[in-house]
Amino acid sequence: MNRRKKIKQLLEAHARKANAKLAPKSNKPKYISKADRAKLAAEAAQESVTPAE
Repeated sequence: MNRRKKIKQLLEAHARKANAKLAPKSNKPKYISKADRAKLAAEAAQESVTPAE
């Protein structure tokens, strides 16, 4: 691979990374671990029981 091609390839890779950072984020929800989901469900259940008393 000649020097010019190698430099061009590096610059294009940096440009792709910069554009990817600026691109809008997807609508995919943030990952929540199974333990965190269980904790949130337990808190929600506890809150729903407390006001009923």
